[in-house]
Amino acid sequence: MLKLAASLSRLGTESAFEILARAQALAAQGKDIINLGIGQPDFKTPKHIVEAGIQALRDGHHGYTPANGLPQVREAVAADLQRRHGAKVDPDCVVIVPGGKPTMFFAILMFGEPGAEIMYPNPGFPIYESLIKYSGATPVPIALSEDKDFAFDADTVLSQITPATRLIIINSPANPTGGVTPKAEIDKLVAGLAKHPDVAILSDEIYSQMLYGGREHVSLLNYPEIRDRLIVLDGWSKTYAMTGWRLGYAVWPESLVADVTRLCINDHSCVNASAQFAGLAALTGPQDAVAEMMVAFNQRRSLIVEALNSLPGVRCSDAAGAFYAFPHVGGTGLTSRQAQDLFLNEAGVATISGTSFGAWGEGYVRFSYANSAENIERAIERIRKVL
Repeated sequence: MLKLAASLSRLGTESAFEILARAQALAAQGKDIINLGIGQPDFKTPKHIVEAGIQALRDGHHGYTPANGLPQVREAVAADLQRRHGAKVDPDCVVIVPGGKPTMFFAILMFGEPGAEIMYPNPGFPIYESLIKYSGATPVPIALSEDKDFAFDADTVLSQITPATRLIIINSPANPTGGVTPKAEIDKLVAGLAKHPDVAILSDEIYSQMLYGGREHVSLLNYPEIRDRLIVLDGWSKTYAMTGWRLGYAVWPESLVADVTRLCINDHSCVNASAQFAGLAALTGPQDAVAEMMVAFNQRRSLIVEALNSLPGVRCSDAAGAFYAFPHVGGTGLTSRQAQDLFLNEAGVATISGTSFGAWGEGYVRFSYANSAENIERAIERIRKVL
């Protein structure tokens, strides 16, 4: 028998991929499955971005790139953040990585060890808790509730800080809830952190361009008083329908850039060149496709929220951001996992149990509306029948 490291047993997974595999297995058996589980846009990457990646290969960009990313791509990221947030960012503090997860992994590895505490949103992206446990640190949940529109309460967060707290993770707009934390709570959190200068913050802003109903994104980059301990995660996957390109970035405090670059070198050497040239075209080229995608998502959001609220025993709050609805299904008499399995096995609709995102997700199920309006309507009617 091979003897594996004990730390491996603490590593979790992302249930969306498990449900995707189950859905694909059922489809292979001939069942018609509507996938409202996986969190990726159903749109293709815009053509000018694809062409830029192809052209990079034709132009001979086949070798290694700098570990922290091509300079012109880092400069384009800084310019984009200035345009969108009005925040001045040094391109040397931008690190290009293969997707969003490496930034989470590196940040949690930097601060997580036995005896340390790391706070994270719950329900929240499952990889947060998984990596915190893997690092040996203690995960401390930031409970998110429907009565606060799934936004964190700054006073509660601040009250949970202890001498062992090393890192606080926040995510707005949020996965899986679609919740958006208002500026007043972020202001209060930042003000309170002045009393805890040794606590770092990881702000996951991957859905920063996906907001609805006139809501505006509040980036933590706009708070200079915490920039020396702030890591901001963002990327191309959601905004530009580039999930498979594996391309993300983060803005790091100047003092940590050398450390995260060493982690990049040890982990993946660099991000492939053609993807970076595609990312450059995404940031500097026309944004029409992004605007069109957001119009479609907004229409689907209205459709799915109204439809879910029409189901017996189900209620769904207005999703403010991302492309997820997070309805409460407790009125059906089902647990989250029972509802997920019923919807998949009996209705042929893939969704994700709320408990896949943490204990505070019990009673809820995540629906991704990154699918066509027609499929959303078909899915809800199938669920209506089994309920």
